[in-house]
Amino acid sequence: MNLLPPIAGLDLRRATLCRLLHGLAAGQVNPQALAEVYLDAIARLDPQLNAYVSVSAPLAREQARMSEQRRRNGVIGRLDGIPIAIKDNFDIAGWPTRAGLPGPGAAAGYDAHVVGRLRASGAVLIGKTNMDEGALGAVTDNPHTGPTHNPHRQGYTAGGSSGGSAAAVAAGLAVAAIGSDSLGSIRIPASYCGVFALKPTQGEISARGMVPAARALDTVGLIARSVDDLTVLLQVLAGYDADDPRSRRRRVALAPPDWEPAKLRCGVLANLPALGVQPAVIDVFDAALAKLDGELGQCRAVDFEDWHFDRARRAGLLLMEAQMLDTFAAQLADAEHPVSPRFRSMLDYAARKTALDVTRADRVLDAATLKMRRLFAQIDVLLMPTTPQGAFALDGPVPTTQGDLTAFANLAGCPAVSIPMGTLPDGLPIGLQLVGARGSDLRLLELAAVWSATLDAAPEYPVLT
Repeated sequence: MNLLPPIAGLDLRRATLCRLLHGLAAGQVNPQALAEVYLDAIARLDPQLNAYVSVSAPLAREQARMSEQRRRNGVIGRLDGIPIAIKDNFDIAGWPTRAGLPGPGAAAGYDAHVVGRLRASGAVLIGKTNMDEGALGAVTDNPHTGPTHNPHRQGYTAGGSSGGSAAAVAAGLAVAAIGSDSLGSIRIPASYCGVFALKPTQGEISARGMVPAARALDTVGLIARSVDDLTVLLQVLAGYDADDPRSRRRRVALAPPDWEPAKLRCGVLANLPALGVQPAVIDVFDAALAKLDGELGQCRAVDFEDWHFDRARRAGLLLMEAQMLDTFAAQLADAEHPVSPRFRSMLDYAARKTALDVTRADRVLDAATLKMRRLFAQIDVLLMPTTPQGAFALDGPVPTTQGDLTAFANLAGCPAVSIPMGTLPDGLPIGLQLVGARGSDLRLLELAAVWSATLDAAPEYPVLT
């Protein structure tokens, strides 16, 4: 007999994924009621937020009904009944995959690998989220689908290119969300929206069925309202995929979370002003380090004088633009549904470059790998702000430095986690980024969970009620 009180209304949108799994198991809520709460919130609030580009309430209700039936029969998946949003550059069978571009888009014939795993786990796929055009940007101010607003402040960016995914999670319009991260597209919006994000080791989660930006940089990313939620999602989605040429086949499991706090070697990125990090962000970062002082082990500044963050980010961007010339060739030639002048200009820039230019940009990946090997021979985790600035007004200038601090993890193939670390003077959140060696995903998540509890800087979800 269930003696626990039911969970309803706002508390369902406030709860973490792990809390909802407990509530579903304990009978405090059922999958159909949970889906209705989220569908109702989307109907009421998304017109002002614009986090979603498509939602199918009938399909979501049918998935929730099937989940409820499975729970009655006693055979359930790991995420059974949990409403999850998917960025619109992942294939969902029967849904168009537009990747933020104009035109109707053809319905996908198959699920992306991660979508298939989510289905198998019983998740309720509630809708597709807004993104930058072609995933080429970090603002989610899309000329075809409109801007996604930061749930903390209307008229401000949610970041990008996975801005819709981050905004949906922060606003309580999805329990968790899937996005992509090629130069920071998961972590940038997580920092701006005050949520938790994981960019796994490159190839740890199959990217099959995701519209490519630059295959050597592309990573499936996860957004949630707690570190524990990210860990659950990673466990569900990670694994070898023989049909993805970049999928990792490991001889051993991910490195276990076994660091001893006293022996932890923590590196802190130094000379932040020279890297264009705003003074207000530095103040929040320094305050976070002071609060974490007893948990940072052997902490020291690390030397990045041989690494040019802005040049490396630009090299990665050129690789994306060059490969997108092929990926989006049909869309670029579609006169009936023209891409924006900005998008065409960025790809035209790559078209004017020579093979030597692209080769030199590609060599930055080798340099990043060598830098990563030397760095993590000396330290266990690298700490820095996730972004050099907080969210900014959609009608103002766009900083060129948004991805400077996130690009290194993509270029080197490293895992990286972003957690809320505090609030800027203007009241908007800002993130703390943890970067580790390849394969250290679980260790980073363990540290992120401990440090997040100490900082206690996450906003109260949902941001929009």
